Amino acid sequence: MNVERPPVCDYEGSDYQTRFWEKGERLYEDQAEAIALSRLLPLSGRLLLEVGAGAGRNTSRYQGFERIVLLDYSRTQLQQAQAHLGRGPHYIYVAADVYRLPFVSGLFDAATMIRVLHHMVDAPLALSQVRQTLQSGSTFILEYANKQNIKAVLRYVLRRQKWSPFDQQPVEFAALNFDFHPQAVRNWLQASGFSIRRQLTVSHFRIDLFKRLLPLSLLVWMDSLAQLTGDWWQLSPSVFVNAQAVGDTPPAPPGAFFRCPTCGSTALDPLPEALYCSSCGHLWPVLDGIYQFRD
Repeated sequence: MNVERPPVCDYEGSDYQTRFWEKGERLYEDQAEAIALSRLLPLSGRLLLEVGAGAGRNTSRYQGFERIVLLDYSRTQLQQAQAHLGRGPHYIYVAADVYRLPFVSGLFDAATMIRVLHHMVDAPLALSQVRQTLQSGSTFILEYANKQNIKAVLRYVLRRQKWSPFDQQPVEFAALNFDFHPQAVRNWLQASGFSIRRQLTVSHFRIDLFKRLLPLSLLVWMDSLAQLTGDWWQLSPSVFVNAQAVGDTPPAPPGAFFRCPTCGSTALDPLPEALYCSSCGHLWPVLDGIYQFRD
Protein backbone atom coordinates (compact mmCIF):
# COMPACT_ATOMS: atom_id res chain seq x y z
CA MET A 1 0.00 0.00 0.00
CA ASN A 2 3.04 2.28 -0.18
CA VAL A 3 2.14 4.52 -3.09
CA GLU A 4 3.29 7.99 -3.97
CA ARG A 5 0.96 10.53 -2.39
CA PRO A 6 0.14 14.08 -3.45
CA PRO A 7 1.88 16.93 -1.60
CA VAL A 8 0.22 18.13 1.60
CA CYS A 9 -0.26 21.72 2.74
CA ASP A 10 1.40 21.73 6.17
CA TYR A 11 0.45 24.35 8.78
CA GLU A 12 3.07 23.10 11.23
CA GLY A 13 4.20 25.99 13.43
CA SER A 14 1.70 28.39 11.87
CA ASP A 15 -0.19 31.08 13.80
CA TYR A 16 -3.05 30.72 11.32
CA GLN A 17 -5.81 30.78 13.94
CA THR A 18 -4.60 34.05 15.44
CA ARG A 19 -3.34 35.76 12.30
CA PHE A 20 -6.11 34.82 9.86
CA TRP A 21 -9.19 34.51 12.07
CA GLU A 22 -8.71 36.45 15.28
CA LYS A 23 -6.69 39.36 13.87
CA GLY A 24 -7.63 39.09 10.22
CA GLU A 25 -11.09 40.67 10.43
CA ARG A 26 -12.80 37.39 9.48
CA LEU A 27 -15.61 37.58 12.03
CA TYR A 28 -18.22 37.94 9.28
CA GLU A 29 -16.98 34.81 7.49
CA ASP A 30 -16.80 32.87 10.76
CA GLN A 31 -20.36 33.73 11.77
CA ALA A 32 -21.72 33.05 8.28
CA GLU A 33 -20.08 29.63 8.32
CA ALA A 34 -21.52 28.93 11.79
CA ILE A 35 -25.03 29.54 10.40
CA ALA A 36 -24.39 27.22 7.46
CA LEU A 37 -23.13 24.48 9.77
CA SER A 38 -26.13 24.82 12.07
CA ARG A 39 -28.43 24.35 9.07
CA LEU A 40 -26.68 21.29 7.67
CA LEU A 41 -25.30 19.32 10.60
CA PRO A 42 -27.36 16.66 12.40
CA LEU A 43 -28.43 17.68 15.88
CA SER A 44 -26.81 14.65 17.44
CA GLY A 45 -24.65 11.65 16.65
CA ARG A 46 -22.18 9.13 18.01
CA LEU A 47 -18.78 9.87 16.46
CA LEU A 48 -17.84 12.74 14.13
CA LEU A 49 -14.65 13.12 12.11
CA GLU A 50 -13.47 16.72 11.67
CA VAL A 51 -11.02 16.65 8.75
CA GLY A 52 -8.59 19.56 8.89
CA ALA A 53 -9.68 20.60 12.36
CA GLY A 54 -6.74 22.97 12.77
CA ALA A 55 -6.83 24.76 16.11
CA GLY A 56 -10.46 23.73 16.69
CA ARG A 57 -12.25 26.82 15.41
CA ASN A 58 -15.40 24.88 14.53
CA THR A 59 -15.14 21.98 16.99
CA SER A 60 -17.35 23.49 19.67
CA ARG A 61 -20.15 23.69 17.07
CA TYR A 62 -20.37 19.88 17.00
CA GLN A 63 -21.41 19.41 20.62
CA GLY A 64 -24.42 17.26 19.73
CA PHE A 65 -21.99 14.40 19.08
CA GLU A 66 -20.83 12.07 21.81
CA ARG A 67 -17.21 12.10 20.60
CA ILE A 68 -15.28 14.12 18.04
CA VAL A 69 -12.07 13.14 16.27
CA LEU A 70 -9.99 16.19 15.39
CA LEU A 71 -7.74 15.30 12.47
CA ASP A 72 -5.06 17.57 11.06
CA TYR A 73 -1.71 17.09 9.38
CA SER A 74 -0.12 19.64 11.71
CA ARG A 75 0.76 18.55 15.24
CA THR A 76 1.11 22.14 16.43
CA GLN A 77 -2.40 23.00 15.22
CA LEU A 78 -3.75 20.08 17.25
CA GLN A 79 -1.77 21.24 20.26
CA GLN A 80 -3.51 24.61 19.97
CA ALA A 81 -6.85 22.82 19.81
CA GLN A 82 -5.94 20.84 22.92
CA ALA A 83 -5.06 24.02 24.78
CA HIS A 84 -8.44 25.48 23.84
CA LEU A 85 -10.70 22.44 24.21
CA GLY A 86 -8.84 20.25 26.70
CA ARG A 87 -8.32 16.52 26.45
CA GLY A 88 -10.77 14.14 28.09
CA PRO A 89 -12.77 11.36 26.41
CA HIS A 90 -14.92 13.72 24.31
CA TYR A 91 -12.07 14.69 21.96
CA ILE A 92 -9.60 12.43 20.13
CA TYR A 93 -6.64 14.18 18.47
CA VAL A 94 -5.07 12.58 15.38
CA ALA A 95 -2.21 13.90 13.24
CA ALA A 96 -2.55 12.22 9.85
CA ASP A 97 -2.59 12.64 6.10
CA VAL A 98 -6.07 12.94 4.55
CA TYR A 99 -4.84 10.83 1.62
CA ARG A 100 -4.13 7.95 4.05
CA LEU A 101 -6.73 8.12 6.80
CA PRO A 102 -5.90 5.78 9.71
CA PHE A 103 -9.45 4.62 10.49
CA VAL A 104 -11.34 1.40 9.91
CA SER A 105 -14.17 1.35 7.39
CA GLY A 106 -17.58 2.52 8.60
CA LEU A 107 -16.28 4.04 11.83
CA PHE A 108 -18.00 7.44 11.74
CA ASP A 109 -21.62 8.49 11.47
CA ALA A 110 -20.71 12.05 10.39
CA ALA A 111 -17.77 14.02 9.03
CA THR A 112 -16.93 17.62 8.19
CA MET A 113 -14.28 19.14 5.92
CA ILE A 114 -14.35 22.94 6.19
CA ARG A 115 -11.77 25.13 4.42
CA VAL A 116 -9.67 22.08 3.64
CA LEU A 117 -10.54 20.83 0.15
CA HIS A 118 -8.99 23.93 -1.42
CA HIS A 119 -5.58 22.58 -0.35
CA MET A 120 -6.12 19.23 -2.11
CA VAL A 121 -4.09 18.51 -5.24
CA ASP A 122 -6.13 15.31 -5.60
CA ALA A 123 -9.57 16.27 -4.31
CA PRO A 124 -11.30 13.08 -5.54
CA LEU A 125 -8.80 10.92 -3.61
CA ALA A 126 -9.37 12.93 -0.42
CA LEU A 127 -13.15 12.61 -0.76
CA SER A 128 -12.96 8.87 -1.38
CA GLN A 129 -10.81 8.47 1.74
CA VAL A 130 -13.42 10.26 3.83
CA ARG A 131 -16.17 8.11 2.33
CA GLN A 132 -14.51 4.84 3.33
CA THR A 133 -14.48 5.92 6.99
CA LEU A 134 -18.25 6.58 6.97
CA GLN A 135 -20.99 4.01 7.46
CA SER A 136 -23.93 4.09 5.05
CA GLY A 137 -26.39 6.89 5.72
CA SER A 138 -23.80 9.11 7.41
CA THR A 139 -23.77 12.87 6.87
CA PHE A 140 -20.78 14.61 5.29
CA ILE A 141 -20.56 18.41 5.43
CA LEU A 142 -18.12 19.74 2.83
CA GLU A 143 -17.04 23.32 2.19
CA TYR A 144 -15.09 24.28 -0.89
CA ALA A 145 -13.74 27.43 -2.56
CA ASN A 146 -15.85 28.22 -5.62
CA LYS A 147 -14.12 29.34 -8.82
CA GLN A 148 -17.47 30.36 -10.32
CA ASN A 149 -18.08 33.22 -7.90
CA ILE A 150 -19.42 36.60 -9.01
CA LYS A 151 -16.09 38.39 -8.59
CA ALA A 152 -14.27 35.83 -10.75
CA VAL A 153 -17.01 35.96 -13.40
CA LEU A 154 -16.82 39.76 -13.61
CA ARG A 155 -13.03 39.74 -13.77
CA TYR A 156 -13.14 37.19 -16.58
CA VAL A 157 -15.78 39.12 -18.56
CA LEU A 158 -13.74 42.32 -18.16
CA ARG A 159 -10.59 40.41 -19.23
CA ARG A 160 -8.83 41.02 -15.95
CA GLN A 161 -8.08 37.31 -15.46
CA LYS A 162 -7.09 34.63 -17.96
CA TRP A 163 -8.67 31.51 -16.47
CA SER A 164 -12.34 30.84 -17.07
CA PRO A 165 -14.68 30.45 -14.08
CA PHE A 166 -16.98 28.35 -16.26
CA ASP A 167 -14.80 25.37 -17.11
CA GLN A 168 -14.59 22.50 -14.63
CA GLN A 169 -10.80 22.38 -14.24
CA PRO A 170 -9.47 23.46 -10.82
CA VAL A 171 -7.48 26.67 -10.73
CA GLU A 172 -4.41 26.93 -8.48
CA PHE A 173 -4.34 30.60 -7.53
CA ALA A 174 -1.43 30.09 -5.10
CA ALA A 175 0.76 27.12 -4.23
CA LEU A 176 -1.51 24.32 -2.93
CA ASN A 177 -4.54 26.63 -2.96
CA PHE A 178 -7.29 25.69 -5.40
CA ASP A 179 -10.69 26.98 -6.45
CA PHE A 180 -13.13 24.38 -7.79
CA HIS A 181 -16.11 24.44 -10.11
CA PRO A 182 -19.38 23.42 -8.36
CA GLN A 183 -20.23 20.81 -10.97
CA ALA A 184 -16.81 19.22 -10.67
CA VAL A 185 -17.22 18.92 -6.89
CA ARG A 186 -20.68 17.40 -7.30
CA ASN A 187 -19.28 14.88 -9.77
CA TRP A 188 -16.46 13.93 -7.39
CA LEU A 189 -18.85 13.49 -4.48
CA GLN A 190 -21.16 11.25 -6.47
CA ALA A 191 -18.25 9.19 -7.81
CA SER A 192 -16.96 8.76 -4.25
CA GLY A 193 -20.25 7.34 -2.99
CA PHE A 194 -22.17 10.39 -1.79
CA SER A 195 -25.64 11.64 -2.60
CA ILE A 196 -26.00 15.42 -2.41
CA ARG A 197 -28.92 16.53 -0.26
CA ARG A 198 -28.49 20.28 0.09
CA GLN A 199 -26.19 23.15 -0.92
CA LEU A 200 -25.71 26.53 0.75
CA THR A 201 -23.79 29.47 -0.69
CA VAL A 202 -21.78 31.35 1.94
CA SER A 203 -19.78 34.57 2.34
CA HIS A 204 -21.61 36.46 -0.41
CA PHE A 205 -20.42 39.81 0.94
CA ARG A 206 -16.72 38.99 1.35
CA ILE A 207 -15.77 42.43 0.05
CA ASP A 208 -13.64 44.84 2.07
CA LEU A 209 -15.88 47.82 1.27
CA PHE A 210 -18.99 46.04 2.58
CA LYS A 211 -17.16 44.88 5.69
CA ARG A 212 -16.00 48.43 6.42
CA LEU A 213 -19.31 50.21 5.82
CA LEU A 214 -21.97 47.74 6.98
CA PRO A 215 -22.56 46.53 10.54
CA LEU A 216 -21.47 42.96 11.19
CA SER A 217 -24.95 41.88 12.28
CA LEU A 218 -26.45 43.19 9.02
CA LEU A 219 -23.86 41.41 6.87
CA VAL A 220 -24.43 38.12 8.68
CA TRP A 221 -28.22 38.47 8.42
CA MET A 222 -28.04 39.21 4.68
CA ASP A 223 -25.74 36.26 4.18
CA SER A 224 -28.07 33.97 6.12
CA LEU A 225 -30.84 34.81 3.65
CA ALA A 226 -28.64 34.52 0.57
CA GLN A 227 -27.40 31.10 1.68
CA LEU A 228 -30.83 29.65 0.97
CA THR A 229 -30.34 30.08 -2.79
CA GLY A 230 -27.55 27.51 -2.80
CA ASP A 231 -29.54 24.76 -4.48
CA TRP A 232 -30.46 27.11 -7.33
CA TRP A 233 -27.08 28.61 -8.18
CA GLN A 234 -23.56 28.82 -6.72
CA LEU A 235 -22.05 32.25 -7.21
CA SER A 236 -20.48 32.91 -3.80
CA PRO A 237 -16.79 32.37 -2.95
CA SER A 238 -17.66 29.56 -0.52
CA VAL A 239 -20.13 26.68 -0.93
CA PHE A 240 -21.32 24.23 1.74
CA VAL A 241 -22.69 20.84 0.78
CA ASN A 242 -24.68 18.34 2.84
CA ALA A 243 -24.06 14.89 1.35
CA GLN A 244 -25.13 11.44 2.48
CA ALA A 245 -22.92 8.35 2.29
CA VAL A 246 -24.70 5.83 0.06
CA GLY A 247 -23.94 2.21 -0.72
CA ASP A 248 -23.41 -0.72 1.60
CA THR A 249 -20.89 0.21 4.29
CA PRO A 250 -21.86 -1.31 7.64
CA PRO A 251 -20.81 0.21 10.97
CA ALA A 252 -17.34 -0.73 12.15
CA PRO A 253 -17.20 -3.75 14.49
CA PRO A 254 -17.32 -2.94 18.21
CA GLY A 255 -13.90 -1.92 19.47
CA ALA A 256 -12.44 -1.36 16.00
CA PHE A 257 -11.04 2.12 15.47
CA PHE A 258 -7.60 2.67 13.94
CA ARG A 259 -5.93 0.96 11.00
CA CYS A 260 -2.32 1.25 9.89
CA PRO A 261 -2.07 3.84 7.09
CA THR A 262 1.02 2.08 5.74
CA CYS A 263 -0.35 -1.43 5.23
CA GLY A 264 -4.06 -1.11 6.08
CA SER A 265 -3.95 -3.64 8.90
CA THR A 266 -6.22 -3.22 11.92
CA ALA A 267 -3.82 -5.27 14.07
CA LEU A 268 -2.47 -2.36 16.09
CA ASP A 269 -1.14 -3.28 19.51
CA PRO A 270 -1.16 -0.62 22.26
CA LEU A 271 2.24 0.07 23.78
CA PRO A 272 3.31 2.78 26.21
CA GLU A 273 2.97 5.98 24.16
CA ALA A 274 2.60 4.19 20.81
CA LEU A 275 0.57 1.84 18.63
CA TYR A 276 2.51 -1.01 17.01
CA CYS A 277 1.40 -2.56 13.71
CA SER A 278 2.13 -6.27 14.00
CA SER A 279 1.60 -6.69 10.25
CA CYS A 280 4.24 -4.30 8.89
CA GLY A 281 6.18 -3.40 12.03
CA HIS A 282 5.44 0.31 11.90
CA LEU A 283 5.38 2.16 15.22
CA TRP A 284 2.91 5.04 15.50
CA PRO A 285 3.68 7.34 18.45
CA VAL A 286 1.08 8.76 20.84
CA LEU A 287 2.62 11.93 22.25
CA ASP A 288 0.91 14.31 24.67
CA GLY A 289 -2.48 12.83 23.84
CA ILE A 290 -2.05 13.10 20.04
CA TYR A 291 -2.06 9.98 17.87
CA GLN A 292 0.60 10.52 15.24
CA PHE A 293 -0.06 8.64 11.99
CA ARG A 294 1.96 10.88 9.67
CA ASP A 295 5.45 10.08 8.42
